[in-house]
Amino acid sequence: MNSTKRAFLWDMDGTIIDTGESHYTSWKMILKKHGVDLGREAFYKNFGQNNQACTKVYLGYDPTPALLKEISEEKEALFRQVALEIATLVNGVEGWLGEIKNMGIPQVIASSAPLANIMAMLDGFELGHYFEDIISGYELPAKPAPDVFLQAARVLGLSPEQCCVIEDSIVGVQAAKNAGMACIAVTTSQHPSKLDLADIVIKDFTQPISEVLRLLP
Repeated sequence: MNSTKRAFLWDMDGTIIDTGESHYTSWKMILKKHGVDLGREAFYKNFGQNNQACTKVYLGYDPTPALLKEISEEKEALFRQVALEIATLVNGVEGWLGEIKNMGIPQVIASSAPLANIMAMLDGFELGHYFEDIISGYELPAKPAPDVFLQAARVLGLSPEQCCVIEDSIVGVQAAKNAGMACIAVTTSQHPSKLDLADIVIKDFTQPISEVLRLLP
């Protein structure tokens, strides 16, 4: 890998911060009010998509814009409370963030989460100083559409080939490849076999970053 020609585009939920349980708890509580008992399998199958995409899957029908807005706002407000209490950093991730920053390689958050969620997590875990910019894909086409990653590349003035995505979800890896970008997948929310489209699959960030970067195309 030629590090002078790369940027790292980080997903947040499940990649930097282990928020899976926080999201599941929030969704389950909110959907119960609407007569839906959300199971873990259904939740993780859709983990990584934005609310517009997954709400209709969870409900089993297309909600009205007003209902979608109501459910989304209630769920995200609850999530921000729950996550700051129980979420944790993915093992070793701050070491990677620091090393990449020390290399002078730009890093950007490119997440499907609402901007308010991203800012709450970055502030709560004191991670904001690692990133050049923050791109929320909340109102963009949902992953596996590549829009959030392509937008991040445009902000940096780089081509897709110069960017490497770090993701944990199936749809996130698909979005990275649909964007024409290299992808490192971390197995915090999925079995490694489900992330096989990624260029590299790692358990967490305790593996030395120098070893991983040498394997990138």
